[in-house]
Amino acid sequence: MAFAKDLKRRNVLQEAVYHRIKADFDLGAQAAVRTVKKVCDAYATFKANLRAGNYGLEGSKRRIKAESKPVRFRETSAQPFDDRMLTWNLDTKMVSVWTVAGRLKGIPFVCSPEAMRLLAQRKGESDLVMRDGIFFLIATIDIPEPEVSGPDGFLGVDLGIVNIATTSDGRIMSSRQVNRYRQRKRDLRGKLQKKRTKSAARVLKRQRRKEARYATQRNHIIAKKLVHTAERTSRGIGLEDLTGIRQRVTARKDQRARLHSWAFAQLGAFVEYKAKRAGVAVVHVDPRNTSRQCSECWHTHRTNRVTQARFVCRSCEIVLHADHNGSRNIAHRADAAWQRGAVNRPGTP
Repeated sequence: MAFAKDLKRRNVLQEAVYHRIKADFDLGAQAAVRTVKKVCDAYATFKANLRAGNYGLEGSKRRIKAESKPVRFRETSAQPFDDRMLTWNLDTKMVSVWTVAGRLKGIPFVCSPEAMRLLAQRKGESDLVMRDGIFFLIATIDIPEPEVSGPDGFLGVDLGIVNIATTSDGRIMSSRQVNRYRQRKRDLRGKLQKKRTKSAARVLKRQRRKEARYATQRNHIIAKKLVHTAERTSRGIGLEDLTGIRQRVTARKDQRARLHSWAFAQLGAFVEYKAKRAGVAVVHVDPRNTSRQCSECWHTHRTNRVTQARFVCRSCEIVLHADHNGSRNIAHRADAAWQRGAVNRPGTP
């Protein structure tokens, strides 16, 4: 109904289908409302992906194909529950969940002591997710953010494929270890897929998401180091705005796997939420010419970057690591952007 009649707004869609889905599927009032909201949220996410260019440029075959059919919902997809449909009892470590077969009570859950302390500040809906046959509950935690004060300069961070992150202080966090791990996993998958045996299928199943978990752990470690450095030196963090980078950047065939497995968006998200918890300002800047502009004299030319790792300014002849030079430019731009917008920021000295 949402796709056929273009009813993507919650109030409009609910008015059109509320009584029908209650009668056809024997749902309670709250379950029917949550069903409508899930559909609307799915189309809002789809629209955001279209704007970000994640389905290609307007008029491309991939985008036309995506827009020509409704959003599909899998049986094992995440299910959102509000406090009326899922109740937490932290004292007994149990939850009560509404289902189409009735309410299930006394379901135990396990978590770490730190997560248990955070659950005391839980707020809003919870998501029930199935991963590899195991159910997980993802809760929304409302943590008060400390006030962001005026930073004493910015720590520029240049994100890349060869070096995951390079700071304006000259610290380089190489991606060599991650890339070698990814390559080993790709080679292993290729060997197992060629065998086409039951034992190979079992090993492939065990390996699922292992590579993603490893990369996520590395991104958490890097983000924590960046935020700790900025907090310790009373600075903010400058990041490049890399929205739609995969559509803008081309790569040779042998480099495409490295480009498209580059989790820069995840690293940026980790930096942002960790910075908010620490009261560190984060500013996104335009990435254009950060690798071609000299961070000393501002001379910009494509020949300034001699190789992937070497930067030599044709004007002042300064020699720097290319990623270090880019991160210094990012720090300068973040500081300039903060100064321009400081008058509109409450609480800024």
